[in-house]
Amino acid sequence: MNFLLYLLLGLIAGTLSGLLGIGGGIIIVPTLVYMFGFTQHLAQGTTLALMVPPIGLLAAWTYYKNGNVNLSVAVLVCLGFFFGGLLGAKIASGLSNEVLRKFFGIMMLIVSLHMIFTK
Repeated sequence: MNFLLYLLLGLIAGTLSGLLGIGGGIIIVPTLVYMFGFTQHLAQGTTLALMVPPIGLLAAWTYYKNGNVNLSVAVLVCLGFFFGGLLGAKIASGLSNEVLRKFFGIMMLIVSLHMIFTK
């Protein structure tokens, strides 16, 4: 049964990613923690692992064809993300699950408040 639920989670997150540019951190991580009982570390690690293959390739290609991709920015951010992901994983591995979960929640709260209250 979990097989279908995981597949459905991927479908929902993929759809929202293509539609709104969100998915991994905002949809998949909390769902793995609260619906599937993953620890924060396991949820974040699993989400990062699923981002390794070119899962966004078709969505990115669609945006590119419509003139909505800045390739030079994407390459630079990707490069920073590559090394930043390594640094972040090393830091996260040294934190307790509770502290990591709270940092994650604070980050989501800050982003949501900014999106709600700014023009």
